[in-house]
Amino acid sequence: MGGAGQDSQILRLRDIAMAVSREALAPMAERVDSEAAWPEDAMRAIADAGLLGLHLPQRLGGLEQGLSALAVVAEELGRGCSSAAMCFGMHSVAAKVLTVKATAHQEEKFLRPIAEGRHVCSLALSEPGTGTFFFLPRVQVRAEADAFVVDGEKSFVTSGGHADSYVVSAVPPGEELDPGAFTCLAIEGDAPGLEWGAAWNGFGMRGNSSRNVRLNGVRVPQENLLGAEGDQIWYVFEVVAPYFVIAMSSVYLGIAHAALDLAIENVKTRRHVHTGDAIGDAPVLWHDIARAWTEIEATRQLVRSAARLADAGDPGAPLALFAAKAKVATMVNEVTETALILSGGRGYAENSHVSRLHRDARAANLMAPTTHLLNTWLGRSLLGMPLL
Repeated sequence: MGGAGQDSQILRLRDIAMAVSREALAPMAERVDSEAAWPEDAMRAIADAGLLGLHLPQRLGGLEQGLSALAVVAEELGRGCSSAAMCFGMHSVAAKVLTVKATAHQEEKFLRPIAEGRHVCSLALSEPGTGTFFFLPRVQVRAEADAFVVDGEKSFVTSGGHADSYVVSAVPPGEELDPGAFTCLAIEGDAPGLEWGAAWNGFGMRGNSSRNVRLNGVRVPQENLLGAEGDQIWYVFEVVAPYFVIAMSSVYLGIAHAALDLAIENVKTRRHVHTGDAIGDAPVLWHDIARAWTEIEATRQLVRSAARLADAGDPGAPLALFAAKAKVATMVNEVTETALILSGGRGYAENSHVSRLHRDARAANLMAPTTHLLNTWLGRSLLGMPLL
């Protein structure tokens, strides 16, 4: 489907996501944050709306959409609940990784249940020792006669302990490999040997359940191998990077938009008791709101353009993708800071809506690829240098 038909489908998905965000995610967002609770009900609502299969083939019951649809859906969900939107975004990336080289067995074991809203997946790529260089795993995998055996530790696993499966990266023990040469496996959430760390207690994004996990001799069926052993650096730049960047960038766009909406409502409705003057009568506040709106809109255009370029396979897509997430991270922190100021003391109050959004925004610079790494990749690319 292309052209007007594709645009119509994306608009339909936007409307679905908008309704789910408003009716299911937003009402529970405060509780998810205050209790640091994984947003199970929100994820169920997303599943019931058919959005878990956003990137899966139609023949398996999916929607067969690309990055442009992901950008629109993730932004709308981000306006309702940051944590739920982040869990959906990470699921979408993992689901795409599962899809691109899926065997017939994997289609039935993982993809069809995802399309039917019965299976949530996530990524387990980051590690305590490699930080933002998530494409350089040290977790070890060895092949045995009937299975792969995995040992090591992963960190910051979104939906940790709640997802039905995880895409895990690993390398053979004792081998000197080229940077980024690793193996990916789909490991089911109830696999013996998975030992989850302490509950997530983050500064923001508190419902993500972004936990560490020890893999203690986890036996993985050979049919759960994704692609071929050792060939999966291509996942990073062809699948993980574009889908992750668009998902995360769009979630943060939703956060920024929600924060500006709150600030505008406060400026429009509040008055000084002693004079009766509306807060919104101050021209300096007009300028703040105008700048924030302009930053959101300009960043949205960059994100949507990057998504379209990547969907089309344009060779310039990586540059746009790197720039998009770096720009979003700067923008969302500036806009939520402005919204907090425009909301006054009520906004600064503990656990106010706008203060929650400001806390959630702080993760934008930290989530791999970090803003520093993205700007490094962008600069090296522009200079004709290799990324790694």
